[in-house]
Amino acid sequence: MLSASWKAQNVPGLLTSLAILFLTASAMFPSLSRAQASASSAIPERRTETAQELSRNFESLAKQVSPAVVKVIVAGYGTVEEGDSSGAVAVGRARGIGAGIIVDPDGYIITNYHVVKGADRVRVQMTPAPGGDSQAYSQLTARGRVFPAHVLGYSKQLDLAVLKVEGTGLPMIPIGRYTKLQKGQIVLAFGSPEGLENSVTFGLVSSVLRQPDPNNPAIYIQTDAAINPGNSGGPLIDLDGNMVGINTFIYTKSGGSEGIGFAIPGGVARYVYEQIRKYGRVRRRTIGADLQTLTPELAQGLNMKLEEGVIVSDVTPDSTAERAGLSIQDVIVSVDGAPMNSVPLFELSLYMNDTANFVTLGVMRGDSKLEIKVPVYEPANDPEHLSELADPKKDLIPRLGIIGLTVNADVESLLGSPRIQGGVVVAALVADELAVDSGLAEGDIIHTLKGVPITSVANLRDVFNALKPGEAASMQVERAGKLTYLSFEMD
Repeated sequence: MLSASWKAQNVPGLLTSLAILFLTASAMFPSLSRAQASASSAIPERRTETAQELSRNFESLAKQVSPAVVKVIVAGYGTVEEGDSSGAVAVGRARGIGAGIIVDPDGYIITNYHVVKGADRVRVQMTPAPGGDSQAYSQLTARGRVFPAHVLGYSKQLDLAVLKVEGTGLPMIPIGRYTKLQKGQIVLAFGSPEGLENSVTFGLVSSVLRQPDPNNPAIYIQTDAAINPGNSGGPLIDLDGNMVGINTFIYTKSGGSEGIGFAIPGGVARYVYEQIRKYGRVRRRTIGADLQTLTPELAQGLNMKLEEGVIVSDVTPDSTAERAGLSIQDVIVSVDGAPMNSVPLFELSLYMNDTANFVTLGVMRGDSKLEIKVPVYEPANDPEHLSELADPKKDLIPRLGIIGLTVNADVESLLGSPRIQGGVVVAALVADELAVDSGLAEGDIIHTLKGVPITSVANLRDVFNALKPGEAASMQVERAGKLTYLSFEMD
């Protein structure tokens, strides 16, 4: 094999030698040269035909998909860039634009959660079906209808939301099978980059599974199809016209596309969509154990012979994992017979098999291989579900600076065991310049205000609105299982 240095030094001489050899051969075999010239003249024609056929296929696919792609226009409360020292997230008035895909002809649309986060008004602009021979003329004379949309449900953790508009017989695109996606596969990304509705770009699947944040189990499809701000929520489409992913975010230093885009896999989108259609929210699934991907360094540090698997770093007391006999430092090597080598894959296996009430774990404990059946359950005291259940439009109390949630039986089950029944839990903080400095935090349960028992968001709003400027007020609040008082003065 030639060394790199030899090739670098001798490429010019090698090219010269090849050119002389080619010219000599042409002179010796003129008829062969003429035949080659004739054959080579047909190559551009074949290439042109191939390119035109490829272009026609893309055109046909874009016409098929575009009517099911919508522009999502939101107004409401969004995250404020400046946070406080406690790390709590505040929200303020914001407007935004994203995209979505109709997946059911009765008006069900999938988009990203971050597109509609904090929205109190959501509208979707439909794409008019292309008509006639001139798309340019068609777009100049036709405007997509705008419909009010209702946020049916969402998952903060998975960054997906389902919208509903009134309509029947709407164009839709089926959700493809994520397991069939291949690296190198051609895909098209649809969306509304910078508000330019229903744009399409072309690229490849760079990777079928990426975990950008090693501390977050979320997984994504990586693509080099151009994705820009405004593409969020739009579909990633395969050449069969199936939605294989939801465009979500990009890695960029310039603020625009640099060929590194990420989409939530279609299988995850399907799970969230079906859960929201059935339950109105996404039920989280857990076995009650904290897990870490086993790396060679971690295995060596723990004197383990294994180099792949998922290690149990903690087991929640009285969880199904503890009752089933799972222990700290156990290494899970399979779930229901499928090999397991990462936390994202383990999380995905729980969600993809959501009809099962338990999972069968292949576990290595030292040199012993065990099979442990662990029931799967929905965790209580999950703060994420509180914000998912809250409705910013009707549960907002802007002057108090919160989005509240009436503590009923369903909410109480998520809070665990509150000291006092009832009240209003703080689902989110709101950055309103006119809000009082109440000292409230997410997860606080307000039981009284000015000595009046609080039973609902409407009740809390009425009592708060009755306060006069300059009047001092106190609240009895339950925080992390302890009762305390907070006081403030009306401005």
